[in-house]
Amino acid sequence: MGEAASAGNLEARLTLKNSDAKIPPLKIHPHELQGSDQMNRVIIDLEALKQNIQVISGIMDRAGIGWSVSTQALCGHPDIIRALNILGVKSICDTKLLNLRSIRQAVPDLEVWYLGLPLLSNAAEVVELADISVNSELEVVRALDKEAERLGRRHHVVILVEIGDLYEGVLPASLVDFYKKVLELNNVDIIGLGAVLPDTPEDLPELDQIAHLKLYRELLELKFNTKLQFISAGSSSLLSVLLSGEIPDCINHFRIGESLFLGNDPLSGERFEGLRNDVVTLEAEIAEIKEKNLVPSGEIGHAAPFEGSGQADDASPGQRGYRALVTVGGIDTDVAGLTPLNQNHHIAGASSDITVVNMGESKENWSIGDVIRFRPNLSAFRLLMTDSYLPKHVDPPIKSFEAGMPKRWNIEVPASLPEIDESSAQSPSSTNRSDDGEVS
Repeated sequence: MGEAASAGNLEARLTLKNSDAKIPPLKIHPHELQGSDQMNRVIIDLEALKQNIQVISGIMDRAGIGWSVSTQALCGHPDIIRALNILGVKSICDTKLLNLRSIRQAVPDLEVWYLGLPLLSNAAEVVELADISVNSELEVVRALDKEAERLGRRHHVVILVEIGDLYEGVLPASLVDFYKKVLELNNVDIIGLGAVLPDTPEDLPELDQIAHLKLYRELLELKFNTKLQFISAGSSSLLSVLLSGEIPDCINHFRIGESLFLGNDPLSGERFEGLRNDVVTLEAEIAEIKEKNLVPSGEIGHAAPFEGSGQADDASPGQRGYRALVTVGGIDTDVAGLTPLNQNHHIAGASSDITVVNMGESKENWSIGDVIRFRPNLSAFRLLMTDSYLPKHVDPPIKSFEAGMPKRWNIEVPASLPEIDESSAQSPSSTNRSDDGEVS
């Protein structure tokens, strides 16, 4: 009885002590967390990335178009950012300030675009971390101007124009007045016009709508006797349009991520000729493998793990086959966006923590502890990279990759600006400003 009371008092004291403790807020990036499921991991193949950089750079060079690598899906992973820099990438764009901070720490002298809409509350961080930002609100640009003056640097802005897709951007009727008022500011430079195109092909605006940007640029240059360096409106979605020769000739800057990392054309879903689609691979260890009925017995609702499977619709009652369970599920990624590399394997369904894979009538040589590999689409890739439970690895390791690079590697994704002010390209300060509140 005395021991029980003593234990109870100790527990009470510990509870009181912990409740009084001031616990600092956790500010940590997903790539800094190491998951416990070490055999469940995301692999980035740097040799495949190398080939895709080479192919896309060739396309852009032949077209005379500049481009930047869009990295928001990478979550600022330092080794992938370093690999991009080794491969000649000098210009990167991202939508999350937390990612920009990680990018600046990994490779301080990269040119950095902030593609998220700046907020009044994060204007200081935008100027601190980004050389270029895209903008559509005058009050925010004025805040950026004040922060640039305070930090003693110049900040470059691209004015987003709404081109009929109802996404972000200044309305064309307000563009002249917006441009005039930004010109009056002392610490920001307007370097171009831009548009943010949607990811989905069904929402992509018509090419003639995009071509209106040329008219807007000509109007502004003539009226204000200025020169706009960029029309930045290209993306992976327009890469096939560029290859077909139908791209509006006014577009002279692309921001490419999906085609670079996944090798596919967002419009058709097909792989681009010459691009590799094996840059990103999910490896998941088999936790269970058993011969089971392929059709559930009795009446079931729409509960996971068999919701929306679509893979076993041809199976008949009583038909049996082998099923493997891996401990990656809906909490980790968009399971519907995963494709097993083994053509005999099909995803039957998933819960929050488990994905069920139909192996077929024979399990062949598969056993517990083996690894099933999957190829993700863009949605699955983004969620995999933000998932703190899954370690991310580059292959080969970054030092080996750099050592194995050809001595005469002449591929470059150059900076968009002729010169970056030294004060703009320096590492972020150690001041403890709040981030944008999101972990990308």
